[in-house]
Order: sequence, then C-alpha cells, then structure tokens
Amino acid sequence: MRKKSVLATGAAALAVTIALSGCANNVAGESQKVQKAGDASGKTVRVMVGGLNKQIYLPFMLAERLGYYKETGLNIEINDEPAGASAKTSLLAGQIDAVGGFYEHNQILQAKGKDTVAVVSMLRAAGEAEVCRSDLKGVIKGAADFKNRNLGITDQGSATDYMTQYITKHGGVDPSETHRIGVQAGGTFIAALDHKNIDCGMTTEPTISQVVSSGKGFLLYDGRTVAGTKDMFGGNYPTTSLYLMLDYVEKNKDTVQLLVNAYVKTLKWIQDHSAAEITEKLPEDYYKSIGKDAYVKALEESKDMFNPTGLMPEGGPEQVAKVLQANPEVGGKTIDVSKTYTDEFVKNAK
Repeated sequence: MRKKSVLATGAAALAVTIALSGCANNVAGESQKVQKAGDASGKTVRVMVGGLNKQIYLPFMLAERLGYYKETGLNIEINDEPAGASAKTSLLAGQIDAVGGFYEHNQILQAKGKDTVAVVSMLRAAGEAEVCRSDLKGVIKGAADFKNRNLGITDQGSATDYMTQYITKHGGVDPSETHRIGVQAGGTFIAALDHKNIDCGMTTEPTISQVVSSGKGFLLYDGRTVAGTKDMFGGNYPTTSLYLMLDYVEKNKDTVQLLVNAYVKTLKWIQDHSAAEITEKLPEDYYKSIGKDAYVKALEESKDMFNPTGLMPEGGPEQVAKVLQANPEVGGKTIDVSKTYTDEFVKNAK
C-alpha cells in the first residue's frame, strides 16, 4: 500500500492499526490489535493518520485518551501509516473513511479530479522544520544552497515533499536539481543524517528536538509556530486536518458531526492545559526515545501551532494554493479552494 522508501535506512515501517486502549502506542512498527472506541453497536468509522506519534497529529491520540471517542457512540478505528501520501491512497481506494493528514492533500486531489473535503483544521502552523547535518553548518545557509543536495522527506508525494519543493524553488533552485529521498521520521530520519544519506530534511517533533539536542543537526527553517510558518511560507499555512471523500460527508453528516465534536473538544482541552499536562495523557512510547522532559519542552515551544477553534485559518487555503504551485501535479491548475474545506461542522460542534 505504501511506497517503499527510496532510501533503505532500516526496516520498512508497516501500516498498523494502533491499539487505542489503555496500553501505550508502539511506535516501532510492531503489529497491534484493533481497538474500537465507543458503543459496539455503533457505526464503524475507519480513520488513518499519517504518523500517529508525531506531535502534529497529537489530537488524534489525545481524543481517545480523554474519552472523547467513546462519547461519540461510534466504533472509531484509528490506523497508523508513516506517510500521509499513503493514507490518501487508502482513502481513494475505499479502505478507510477518513484521513488525519495535511489539508493540502485536498487541493492536490481536486487537481486530479477527486473531491475531498477537510472538516476540521487542527493545526494553524506547518509544524515542520528543515534541519541539516551539523557538519554542513556554514555550508548550507538556506535553500539557495540546495542544488545537487539530498533532501529528506517523509515519502514521495507527502506534504513534506511539497513543502520542500516550495522552499527550494523559493530559494532560487529548481526542485529537479535536488534529490528528494523518503526517510519517514524518527529513527529512520536520524539514521539517514548519521550515514550522510541526506544533507537536510523536513521533519516534525519529536524528531526535530532529537536531532538538534544531540548535536547531529541544526535548524535551517522552523515552522513549528505561527510566526515561524509565516516566515517559512509567507502566510498562514494550515496543515493537520480531518478530511474525507465529499460523497461520504454528504451521505453521513451525523457521523461526521460526531467526529468533529470530539476533535473540537480536544483542541479546546489542549488550549486549557499545559504541555506537561498534555504529555501525561499520552502513551509513554510517544516520548520514550527523546525523554519526557525534552518532549514537554518541545511541546511547550510548539504548542502555538494547535488551532484553538478548529476553524480554517483565514487566508490559509489560498496560501497553501500558492505553495502548491511548486508541485508539478498542481502547478498551472486553477484550484477552487472553497470546495476543499468546510467550517459547517466546527460551527455546529457541541
């Protein structure tokens, strides 16, 4: 289902269904049983998240840990897939009902004649950063130095792929003059840096803090906050969202509303609690590799990225459309951004 990584830096990560009971999420890729949250007689909704243990997708696990999935009365199956591009493919194939992934996929799919819609916006910042190997500090000073460089991304066709193409082109280098290599995140990303298979790469927390605190790399661009995102992309850049096929939304409005209720409630909980309190609710495996204190510190620094309302940030879709012009699948095509998201369900959330 998922494209194999271009770079073999470790065992291939498999798409697994995450156990959302009291046990911790295993982020090493071991098989786990399905957990269905909610009334067993309720409707089953299959949600796939493009990297469940990343801080940018924290609301999906937190909603379960807070009991908000159970409150919906639905059977909610949360599946983990390391790359958002693969989750998108699974949605189109009808293998899942919804994706926890970056909003921009809705615009890309529209360019391909596929109608999907984001129903809640969870991040108002990119939540991503470009980090480079420490031995290249002073050599790579910006995207203008990306020519002929190996650049790490989650996978081909992922959001990190499109973002990397944008900052590369914005820096005056044609993306075709770089080598974009799929290395996912976490251990495989760090191994790629260690073995000098990549020079720089786009990744998320907690990988960012692991790389920087260990001295393995340095920050080149930082989009973990709203201000940093505006510097990186020129404006508001909504990323994490819940999106579904338009046809599914139109036929299952009550189900979609229940899902959105849970996520809007989760976003409010995040705003009302500290990074330490949020971390306490998460499985230990989320912060085991970096350490609890370091995880809390990283979350404190990037907590601003979480959308307090769930509404689409003003001007965000239009800014995403500008960034995606660097993507050959979208470049030159007219995107009707108004059809790629709706605030209807967030406004009706209880």
